[in-house]
Amino acid sequence: MALYKLTLHELQEKFTNGEVTAREIVQAYSLRISQVEPKVKAYITFTKESALAQADALDQKLKGWRRTMPLMGMPLAVKDNICTEDVLTTCASRILGNFVPPYDATVIARLRGQGYLLLGKTNLDEFAMGSSTENSAFGPSRNPWNLGSIPGGSSGGSAAAVAADECVAALGSDTGGSIRQPAACCGVVGLKPTYGRVSRFGLVAFASSLDQIGPITKDVTDAAVLLNVIAGHDPLDSTSANLPVPDYTKVFRRKDLKKVRVGVPQEYFAEGLDPEVDQAVRGAIEELKRLGGDIKDVKLPTTDAAIATYYVVATAEASSNLARYDGVKYGLRSKQTKDLLEMYMTTRQEGFGPEVKRRIMLGTYALSAGYYDAYYGKAQAVRTLIRRDFEAAFQEVDLIVTPVMPTPAFKLGEKVADPLQMYLSDIYTISVNLAGIPAISLPCGFSKAGLPIGLQIIGRAFEEETVLRAAHAYEQATMWHTKKPHMR
Repeated sequence: MALYKLTLHELQEKFTNGEVTAREIVQAYSLRISQVEPKVKAYITFTKESALAQADALDQKLKGWRRTMPLMGMPLAVKDNICTEDVLTTCASRILGNFVPPYDATVIARLRGQGYLLLGKTNLDEFAMGSSTENSAFGPSRNPWNLGSIPGGSSGGSAAAVAADECVAALGSDTGGSIRQPAACCGVVGLKPTYGRVSRFGLVAFASSLDQIGPITKDVTDAAVLLNVIAGHDPLDSTSANLPVPDYTKVFRRKDLKKVRVGVPQEYFAEGLDPEVDQAVRGAIEELKRLGGDIKDVKLPTTDAAIATYYVVATAEASSNLARYDGVKYGLRSKQTKDLLEMYMTTRQEGFGPEVKRRIMLGTYALSAGYYDAYYGKAQAVRTLIRRDFEAAFQEVDLIVTPVMPTPAFKLGEKVADPLQMYLSDIYTISVNLAGIPAISLPCGFSKAGLPIGLQIIGRAFEEETVLRAAHAYEQATMWHTKKPHMR
């Protein structure tokens, strides 16, 4: 089997055993990227030359004593809103088109400590604002299963790169579903950890109380391996939880779901859910039952308020966070302006795309005098109710299972002219971010058109082990994760 087809843990085993060198791994992926990247367009920046140099140094180091770590020599891709020292980090925006960070994000520092190999930075919706990766200043990425369809967003480049075997695994960020939704679109695994479980230091902020970095991988085991490395307390992030990090791979010793109570919220199976998605997810629920899960109905009554709540909270925080891009400190600066105010305005007009401008305006309005209490204050109150809904449900069950998206991946350009319809594609993922709890997406079927369908498993705060255990048990009992797009 070609090296690029292996999962992370399979490739790591071969590397540890000395069956393959780091140079051979990088060369295999470089060849694969050259074959399929012109079609998929998953990357913004490539770092293959530096990856090859690091691989040679690693091979030389291991000649005398072959001791490896889980991510040593592993070729990863990183979403282009996560800072990488001396490597361009653009957030897929013109305003950061020339920004090279002088430091690594904490997650990148931890990967470097393991000896990982960075293949490049992946495409995204500008500043992670979108659900289709069509809002990128560098053009859209494409779904490896159907090049005319979206790969999801905002981490669409990362998910497409993993699905097309252009990297062994990737990092994404999830503000309202931006890891899970593209993972579902591309038929791979995407894990959104509990808020505070993974450091946000070095993640370019969209909505600070919602953002979270997580892995996008070929299978559930790989997600656990990657989470083991990036999770943990970070004094550089004031929202980082000072809690011990378990070995997430140990939960895979159990192959069943006996004594695990699984909740099914009927609010997630209402009008608007595509019949093919409904059928696939209900089939997955039956499989969880066969594995020993105790299936129960649960209620999440404020689900219908999640979209409105999210788009007030997220846009308000975005308008504050993006105020720093003014052309003075770094990034794009508009030339030939007559005064400072004109320079501010022209820089932002030229540098930001339409979706970013839309969200800045919405957020500024929600925070403005006379509207703060009516919109932002009310949204925060409803957010508390959403979190309490989950807390009440988790008194009765250990996990909650839902669809990831109301439909399979839609066509490129299909919803660009209708932002509201685009926003509704995140209806099943947004509540998890508002509540700050963990969730995973993994494939559970395909549409008649051959597009993947995702299953979402949600857990209690800081109980990623339970989420991963259920996801792994389901994955091992089915064959969906073994299917690959026909990319040549």
